[in-house]
Amino acid sequence: MSDDRHTVIPLHEFPDPALAYTVDGDDARVTATNDAFERQFEQELVGGRVSTIFDRFNSCDTTGDRDPVSHIVRGDRIGIRLDGCANRGPFFARVIPSDDDTGYLVFSDLRECPDDGYSPGVDQVSSVISHDLRNPLDVAKAHLRAAEETGDPEHFESVADAHDRMERIIRDVLTLTRDDAVVQPTEEVAIETAARDAWESIDTEQVELTVSESLPTVTADPDRLQRLFENLFRNSVEHGVSTDETASEQTTEPPAKGHPDAQGEQTGESTTVVVHPFEGGFYIADDGPGILPAKRDVVFTPGYSTRSGGTGLGLAIVDRIVEAHGWDLTLTAADDGGARFEITF
Repeated sequence: MSDDRHTVIPLHEFPDPALAYTVDGDDARVTATNDAFERQFEQELVGGRVSTIFDRFNSCDTTGDRDPVSHIVRGDRIGIRLDGCANRGPFFARVIPSDDDTGYLVFSDLRECPDDGYSPGVDQVSSVISHDLRNPLDVAKAHLRAAEETGDPEHFESVADAHDRMERIIRDVLTLTRDDAVVQPTEEVAIETAARDAWESIDTEQVELTVSESLPTVTADPDRLQRLFENLFRNSVEHGVSTDETASEQTTEPPAKGHPDAQGEQTGESTTVVVHPFEGGFYIADDGPGILPAKRDVVFTPGYSTRSGGTGLGLAIVDRIVEAHGWDLTLTAADDGGARFEITF
């Protein structure tokens, strides 16, 4: 299977201002900038510190829980809103880390976005997420060329994987950007059936599912309800196995089937996911490492992800689907310390 995190993206292919960096101690050093960056910021930064660019702005907020440089040094994939730099911006800067202490910062001018109010807002996420399509597209092109040159059919599997990822990114963005009319809660749907159907659509190696037979039937949009379960199950599957981190984080980009991409190194321990009823609704819980209390609000923020390769829309989509149905969503700790998502009607 392909892993497009290892793909080197030529800096000039970014249409927006962009710089390449390498982590250097408790900061990062700028190794290259593209023409768009030099035109926008009119500053020679190559060889300098990444923190220098942040110092030019009066306001610098991240989608994470740390300052921008700390996230970059950690290798987190986050977004940064920058404002208050003369007549420039505001900007939304995406951190795109690689596996070798290098990465990119890509700046999008929010004045060109439909909505300047950033929370971070869905419109801003939509405008910048299209750049994430470039990475798997480059992967597909590279493997297609390799297939033409070598005749090795295995390259076509990598092309298909890249296309699948692009399709998932597009589907996630559309889910977030369309209005509530896209959710039509008009059918009576058995929660148990929706959960089991969703489980069949994802890679569940090393994870077991337990579904109560006493789950209720609810008026819902069946496709969106299954999508809700898929995203919550993937969150448990990808982060439920013990890792070198103590907290589960949001994901939107599930690894290809048979190629799990959980944060940290998996220990081989199995995880159990349960779907049970409780008064007024149902809950999905796992016995993994859980989500730290300080992160239980931020994980639903569109664009927030500390996992390399994630675009940070998975749990935001869950939150949107719940809201569109008129339900309530609560994230808490399971009895055994894992994550528990409660949905009440």
